[in-house]
Parts: sequence; structure tokens; C-alpha cells
Amino acid sequence: MSISPRQLEIIEAAGHLITEDGYAKLTTKRLAERMQFSEAALYRHFASKEDILVTMLEHLTASVKERMQAVALQETLPEPRLRAMFDSHFSYFKAHPEYLMAIFATNFMERTPAGDRAIKELMEVMRQHLRIVIGEGQKSGDFTRTIPADMLVHIVMGTFRLHMLQWRMSGRGFDITRKGRSLMDAVITLIGTKR
Repeated sequence: MSISPRQLEIIEAAGHLITEDGYAKLTTKRLAERMQFSEAALYRHFASKEDILVTMLEHLTASVKERMQAVALQETLPEPRLRAMFDSHFSYFKAHPEYLMAIFATNFMERTPAGDRAIKELMEVMRQHLRIVIGEGQKSGDFTRTIPADMLVHIVMGTFRLHMLQWRMSGRGFDITRKGRSLMDAVITLIGTKR
């Protein structure tokens, strides 16, 4: 995915506005004012507010792919890799909460094929990486084989999403990493074979 430096500036500014006031209050007029240029200049880079959000989601997806590949190279054992995957997400969203806001903003915008596609792609990238590590954990005997890998992926992703939603709803009022690591301990206890 190719994003120009100016487009990256715009999506970051849009993300900050979403973080501050919510997606409903993000307008191209407010965004142009934040960027200190005209709405017409904004439209040279993006066709619409939705296009900005979709680009944010695509940029996040590219980041997830890159970070998960790096984790896979650093951690070869399934349990430490699963933990490192989520530590990477916690660190990323702590540093860039605007991308988390973009994910949840899709709940408040009118459904569109482009928005749905961007969210599905993000979820699929997460699923692929989780399927690999959970599948390897099942083969090595670290993770239970009594529950199919796809169901375990669903459970892990759901736990992560709920944790991120709670963090957002609290106004980012707790330590996402500390609480997230406790949750991962619980998840690994549930799916693990070493009890």
C-alpha cells in the first residue's frame, strides 16, 4: 500500500480528531482547518471522509502485517510468540490510539463496501497470524487440541477486541499493557495444556 507523506499527515490529523471528539464530529471542514489548508486541497488527496477512514484502516492492516512478521522472526515458540503478538498490539495502540478509534468508528458510520472490505481485511490478517501460531501450538502440544484452531482464534480475537473496547470506553484510563498481559495469561491458561 502506498500512502504519500501528505496523505499520512491527513490520516493522522483525522485520527486525532476522531480520538478527541468521535467519528461523528469528524468533518472535512474541521480536518482542513486542523491541517491549515482548504477543503479543496483535502479533496485532492481523498475523495471523502470515508476514504480517509478506509485509508487509515488499510494503513493499520499494513502495520499489523509488518509487526506480526517481525514477531514471528523473533519468537519461534508458540506461547511466547502469542504473547509477543499481543504486546506488539498493546504498544502500537498505546502509541497510536487514533487507529483504534478508526476501527470502532466503523460501527458508527453507514456501512459501505469499502469500509466493510477494509475491516474484513484487517480481521483476516489477524486471523491468519493467529491461526499459524495456534496451529503450531496445537502441533507441539502447548495448546489444546480438543477445540478446533479456528474456534480458539475466535476466542482470542474476541478477548482482544473486548479488551480494546474497554480501554477505549474508559477513556484509555488503565494500563492497556499490564491489564492486557493479565488477560493473555488467562487466555493461555484456558487454551494451554500446561495447567
